[in-house]
Amino acid sequence: MKKITVILADDHTVVRQGLRALLNDEKDIEVVGEAENGRQAVELAMSLSPLVLVMDILMPLLNGTEATRQIKENRPSVKIIILSAHCSDDHIEQVIAAGASGYLMKMTSAQNLARAIREVGKGNTFFDSLTAKRIYSQYRKSLSGGKLIRPRGSNLTSRELEVLQLIAEGMANKQIADELNISIKTVEKHRQQLKKKLHIQETAGLTRYAIAEGIIENGK
Repeated sequence: MKKITVILADDHTVVRQGLRALLNDEKDIEVVGEAENGRQAVELAMSLSPLVLVMDILMPLLNGTEATRQIKENRPSVKIIILSAHCSDDHIEQVIAAGASGYLMKMTSAQNLARAIREVGKGNTFFDSLTAKRIYSQYRKSLSGGKLIRPRGSNLTSRELEVLQLIAEGMANKQIADELNISIKTVEKHRQQLKKKLHIQETAGLTRYAIAEGIIENGK
């Protein structure tokens, strides 16, 4: 029997260990890697090409939404399930737009998670009941308004979103340049573009925006 290969991405070690222990009991599922931040999740998805990646939405260096977008652009065969303690309309809307195939709350059962992995592994989608209700509500609102809801922050490029998260996490220009393998001058250019597009002139304002948009978690 060919097993469903899975990568677990969460910045809390105890969560990853717990998920691995739960999934080890499933004979048709094999955990092949773990990531502690979004950037590592992207790297592992590129190198290991798992069938399914189970990922938290708020992680350091690169959040789950942007990590999902990058993985789907470069490894479209990887199916992504968001497993999060957060269930806001914005989070759900953004990750689905980025290409996620499933969304579960962390309070879900081990059986439900295993079922979700099997379903998205087949090419289907899977959402827990709470998330499904929110998606249906959003859809009805979009129809009543005569147009689909446009994801917030969608006027920013993928690179600008990366730089914004690192700025909000307190990194200096040189640290950002080293993390993204770009020049300090390029980082400065991205900073200026962010301020221009968002009409924000101070770094503190960029940080508040990132928190308000769910790009990083308050206090992270």
